[in-house]
Amino acid sequence: MPTPTVESATRGDASALADAIRSGVLSASEAMEAALSAAAANAALGAICHLDEARGREAASALDAERADSPGHFSARPFGGVPSLAKDLGGPFAGFPVRAGSRMLDGMLDPARDSTLAARFRQAGFALFGLTTSPEFGLSLASEPARGPICRNPLDPSRTAGGSSGGAAAAVAAGIVAIAHATDAGGSIRVPAACCGLVGLKPTRGAIPGGPHFGNHLGGVASELAVCRSVRDTRAVLAALRGMAKGPFADPAENGAVGGVGAGLRIGVLTETGRDYPTDAAQSTAVSDAAKALEGVGHRIVSLRWAEFEDLVATSAGVFADIVSVNLARLAEAAALDLDLGEPLTRAFAQRGQKISGRDLWTSLDAAVHVSHRTWALFESLDCLLMPMLSSAPLPVGSFPTDHTDTDLHLQRMTAFAPLASLANISGFPALTLPFGTDADGLPLPLQLMAPMGCETLLLSLAAGLEREGRWQHRFAVAGLAA
Repeated sequence: MPTPTVESATRGDASALADAIRSGVLSASEAMEAALSAAAANAALGAICHLDEARGREAASALDAERADSPGHFSARPFGGVPSLAKDLGGPFAGFPVRAGSRMLDGMLDPARDSTLAARFRQAGFALFGLTTSPEFGLSLASEPARGPICRNPLDPSRTAGGSSGGAAAAVAAGIVAIAHATDAGGSIRVPAACCGLVGLKPTRGAIPGGPHFGNHLGGVASELAVCRSVRDTRAVLAALRGMAKGPFADPAENGAVGGVGAGLRIGVLTETGRDYPTDAAQSTAVSDAAKALEGVGHRIVSLRWAEFEDLVATSAGVFADIVSVNLARLAEAAALDLDLGEPLTRAFAQRGQKISGRDLWTSLDAAVHVSHRTWALFESLDCLLMPMLSSAPLPVGSFPTDHTDTDLHLQRMTAFAPLASLANISGFPALTLPFGTDADGLPLPLQLMAPMGCETLLLSLAAGLEREGRWQHRFAVAGLAA
């Protein structure tokens, strides 16, 4: 088997597709037709819950016209003409009927205008043609809403693509699109990216605009960005979308507390996740291998113990549960949703939220502040954290059922699968996942990197170095970029 190269690891990404369109190798309309054909060929994956071919073709045609009439303006778009998909949660994107995977939102008016983030997606040059599958209200680490479709992992259709941005990850991994909008409130960008061999970044709290339609983004827990096939795409889409968020949180400045991104960083490494949420040997070994690679280029490795994270993980899980439950209860009340149309587990979370008192919610929000402060304390002696993203390979489809009302059991299952996912959401710190090798079944072995607030540049630099190791190769070509 030939040794993988850096070029082969990054060639089939959104940046490559944008370059091909910009240089006239193919048009935006041709790229769109390739994406629509790939969507049809991969329909059984259940990645797309709403397809609008006419809207996609119209967007691509408009971008082709701009390229002909205003080439300078078109060339300034980093992803000019690149087909993409929005998630059926978050946003919204004008003209696309977001239903959050729920029958409760059937009949709602389609959004008449873009969110700030959606407008920036279009300004970056993306041509959108549909919505990707999400679990009902994003309440699961699998994307299998009762209303359908059931989203499957392109690398092994018997397994989950993750959640809640599972449809986005499946579409990107399958090559239907090279990049897709995604959201993350408890690992929902990073877990699907990890399942499907992609790069997923949850940015620093406040870096990405959340308004004006989506309120306070779950008290700062949620963030939006994308799932990507390369670190360079992640860097480019972050640059295109971040900043001037206009509240409710201050825009984070690039953090200068960490000196440079060259050699000599102090990398805290955690390879195991305790007796209650054990990480399998393959996942742990990938973390150890990444640590050796980082040490080999001059970084200093500091071994960490699960005991330093155990309480942070437990507290984060509890805060996440309270915030999403109260938010869902309030949404159901404000929008007069018929909870009887929802899945049993969704109803149970809403009922849980109805029972949480203001005093109890305040206690949870106060606990979140302490999680953030204690996470900052870790970075007093460390520049970055390296840890497992998942405890195992992607689980079989059906591993996160929603036909029951045991919210504690569901939360426990999610924590067991991705023990260190919600810590970044509750604390507000940036976190990135990327694949670093394959297991015995050829499935990705993902890592998670965390850095101080505002240090996305550090994360992306370290991730790019690990990507250059060439330990992961995408299985499917991007539509329009077939060899």
